[in-house]
Amino acid sequence: MKKKVILLMILVILIAFIPLFVLKDAEFGGSDDAGSQVVEEVDSGFTPIAEPILEKILGHEIPGEVESLLFCIQSSIGVGIIAFFMGRFVERKKQGKGE
Repeated sequence: MKKKVILLMILVILIAFIPLFVLKDAEFGGSDDAGSQVVEEVDSGFTPIAEPILEKILGHEIPGEVESLLFCIQSSIGVGIIAFFMGRFVERKKQGKGE
């Protein structure tokens, strides 16, 4: 079991770092950038039908650092919820076997 975990961890590390060394001059951009570029190519006159609420309230674009902070908070809340329910399921399973 321990050997399998170590092999999987090595595999994850390789999957994460091999592209950085193999594709040295590649640009790693986000999906938002790629999507907006494709939309611009398909329909150059496209205008968005909605804008971010926080940007509308503030009256200007949100700095990248604040966007990253909000994304981190959102993802940590999601991980907390998932971990909570996974823990509950594990405990239920343990209690069911103990009886």
